[in-house]
Amino acid sequence: MSTYNFGNTGGPANFGDFGHIDMKYGGTPDLETLMAVADRLTAALRAEYPGIIGYGEVIQAELALSAEDGLPPNRGRIRTALENIAIAAGAGTGSLDFTRQLTHAFDL
Repeated sequence: MSTYNFGNTGGPANFGDFGHIDMKYGGTPDLETLMAVADRLTAALRAEYPGIIGYGEVIQAELALSAEDGLPPNRGRIRTALENIAIAAGAGTGSLDFTRQLTHAFDL
């Protein structure tokens, strides 16, 4: 195996050494899309992990507050909620899938 650095071999995808893929090329989703994903996350939590549904509700509340006051959402509270969901959610669940989508969307 070679250790030669081929640099940015994937154009705008920025796929190079160490498996780093920069997915910001498509842009940040709008607030309505983020709210829809947060709603689906909360619904998945309600079905799969009712004990941690409060974390989904925190994310929904922060996005609703952002829509109301026009300021960016509180990324710290959202990050904490997403991390707690990721710890509890099992692989292959909808909860983890929506958590990953939101983590990626917020670039956390």
